[in-house]
Amino acid sequence: MKIREVRRLIMNKEKEIIEVINRHMPKGSSQLNNLFESDSEIIAFHGKKLLYNIDEFSEEDLLRENDPYMLGWNMALGSISDILASGGRPKFYAHSMVIRDSWTMDYVEKLSLGIAQVLKDSGAVFIGGDFGISKTWRYTGSVIGDLESQAMLRSGAKAGDNIYITGRIGKGNLEAALKLYEKNVLVENLTGRWKNFFRLRSKEAEVIKRYSRCCIDTSDGVFNALGTISEMSRTGFVVGRLPYIKSGLLMAKILNLPKEMLFLGECGEYELLFTLNKELEQEFLETAHEQKLTFYKLGEVTEQGIKSLWARDREIDLRTYALRARDYADPKDYLREVVDFLLGTSASNLSRWETAYIETKSCYHRDRTSYSYRNWQKGFLSRHFWTENLSSRDPEEL
Repeated sequence: MKIREVRRLIMNKEKEIIEVINRHMPKGSSQLNNLFESDSEIIAFHGKKLLYNIDEFSEEDLLRENDPYMLGWNMALGSISDILASGGRPKFYAHSMVIRDSWTMDYVEKLSLGIAQVLKDSGAVFIGGDFGISKTWRYTGSVIGDLESQAMLRSGAKAGDNIYITGRIGKGNLEAALKLYEKNVLVENLTGRWKNFFRLRSKEAEVIKRYSRCCIDTSDGVFNALGTISEMSRTGFVVGRLPYIKSGLLMAKILNLPKEMLFLGECGEYELLFTLNKELEQEFLETAHEQKLTFYKLGEVTEQGIKSLWARDREIDLRTYALRARDYADPKDYLREVVDFLLGTSASNLSRWETAYIETKSCYHRDRTSYSYRNWQKGFLSRHFWTENLSSRDPEEL
């Protein structure tokens, strides 16, 4: 049996475990969705419809911890985005917060401020939770939302529909790369001050639910989101000319990795990915323009059995792709295998930062403030990257 077939069995086994657990749980007629059918659980309650979601975060999610406000913001946003993807509005928010024993009071306060700002911006209120202290941190967000119209599901896509997303691709995988390579000399000096806030898409969600019935957030990456919609709708997809974030492209060049890893990687950016009937597309785009909202077209829904990415005028057939990050003890081993899949080779690649360090080690001797190092750094950027000015820190561009 081939290695990829074995991994596919592992992935299927994970789904089977969830199905086994769910099979033994008591159910009621008030739950309106089936297993895996929507980003949130849909519940009928006293003549109204509610949405419920729970999400856990830990160090394994590769979120940087150097900015507690940003960490709090990103975790709260990740918890709420499933409510938006289901067509609802977040109303009540609770959490279980287990902090690391080395965190200071100031750190916890800034973390809490980040969480609180997401709740304020989304219109949710905090109703309580649980708290603990440990050697490692964990965070669980629990959200109840209102559903005033028909829910958006992961199913319902039809061949011929167009595929859209609310923002550029790669912010989550960029965050993971910044965490994994934070001690690398080149990465640290070029990206150390980058902020990487996920975007709250409340306004976009209000427009999407008027025109689409099929939506999912990209919490597990864009490729996995497309795969889930395809599985639930019994369809396929063709995508290309993807709108990657520029900072993600820069990081890919620094690490000598294919940019398609921003698409395949499983650390998502929590954007909303949805399908749109072509007959409604013009009206949808006019409404988006009136409200000054930006959406990006990725491709088209196809008949079942097609999973295709067009990149650099070549087709990447993703039907056999079955790599899963959770199957690897070291995330960098996972990255190597994804690169091998994309390049069609098993050769290991020396990352560009390592090559650059070797070439210039005698020049600056790790003295990051020396003239020779700064001069080399400037030359490295001008040789390898685009000339656009990245100093604006536009969150949509970066």
